[in-house]
Amino acid sequence: MAVEPPVAGGLEGLAQEVKKVRGPPPVHLWNPPYCGDLDIRIAADGTWFYMKTPIGRLPLVKLFSSVLKREEGRYFLVTPVEKIGIVVDDAPFAAVELRVEGEGRERRLSFRTQVEEWVEVGLDHALRFEKEDGTDGVKPYIHIRRDLWARVSRALLHDLADIGEVVAVAGIDWFGVYASGTFYPMVRADELEGLM
Repeated sequence: MAVEPPVAGGLEGLAQEVKKVRGPPPVHLWNPPYCGDLDIRIAADGTWFYMKTPIGRLPLVKLFSSVLKREEGRYFLVTPVEKIGIVVDDAPFAAVELRVEGEGRERRLSFRTQVEEWVEVGLDHALRFEKEDGTDGVKPYIHIRRDLWARVSRALLHDLADIGEVVAVAGIDWFGVYASGTFYPMVRADELEGLM
């Protein structure tokens, strides 16, 4: 039986294909043929757009985010039978809420994404900090799954900085934060003034 490509069916056609999957989609196992691009863009703040209009239905955004895949620097929505290219401005997810439990080295940090998924910083969900272009600041990210990351909001960066500390790593003083026994360096201590 032939399946009509979601590109032809637009957003609703793609949604119907995704809904056929039971349980968490194993997108890392799917390698369907590439069917072209769909006019979907994820903005730097995590807002999803279809044909330049924000997608206002959170259940639809959650559904699509569950079948998101990154290959060779490009982003795709995949079903078992089709792969459709989309545009991502920065990271496909946005971390919008932070939960802090405990203190010191064993502090636990959890982030909620814009699609209401909670992840706890640890071996499978590392923090990383990149230099922000054109400034002395940093851009924080948390790993969500496979090669997909969430950009941590600026407000949450301030929260992380509030619990940060200076730690010597390989003879260099770094400012960063401990989570689940691991130290995540943000910036060198001598560059701390430009963090915010």
